[in-house]
Amino acid sequence: MSSEPTEVQVRPGVEGDLEALTHLYNHYVRETPITFDTAVFTPEERRPWLLSHPEDGPHRLLVAQEQREGTFGPLLGYATSSPFRQKAAYATSVEVTVYVAPDAGGRGIGTLLYKALFEALAEEDLHRAYAGITQPNEASVRLHTRFGFSHVGTYREVGRKFGAYYDVAWYEKELGPAD
Repeated sequence: MSSEPTEVQVRPGVEGDLEALTHLYNHYVRETPITFDTAVFTPEERRPWLLSHPEDGPHRLLVAQEQREGTFGPLLGYATSSPFRQKAAYATSVEVTVYVAPDAGGRGIGTLLYKALFEALAEEDLHRAYAGITQPNEASVRLHTRFGFSHVGTYREVGRKFGAYYDVAWYEKELGPAD
């Protein structure tokens, strides 16, 4: 075990991250009800998703990666802000999400990613952020509550995966400076 200090860098996701991002997301597709996608993706199938999150503007993709002595390790997680709905009147609302690598849980990676994401979004023309959390998921509920999200409702048995129905609890957070 190395005693060299490690640091976690949070940065915009880039095309070179596509394979690692796809691999991380596919874990949640295969193993959990956290996402309602039921078929794994190839990196090429995920490319439009990645490209829909530029380095600036309201729709962002941030990744967390361990760094030791100038060398970067695998991705530890990612966070996104995406359109809440496609109709124009929803333009000042975003849906946010965070995914942490299965072996990186409990290290504060989600907190680092959301802190960076909300700092990046602070000057955008945004009014609200929404997060849908498949239940049960206490870790995600705690993370969102810590960032000022409030529960606004639950869709009961809205998704079916692995032969079971799951609820999705919806959380909302006020953003600024848009009014």
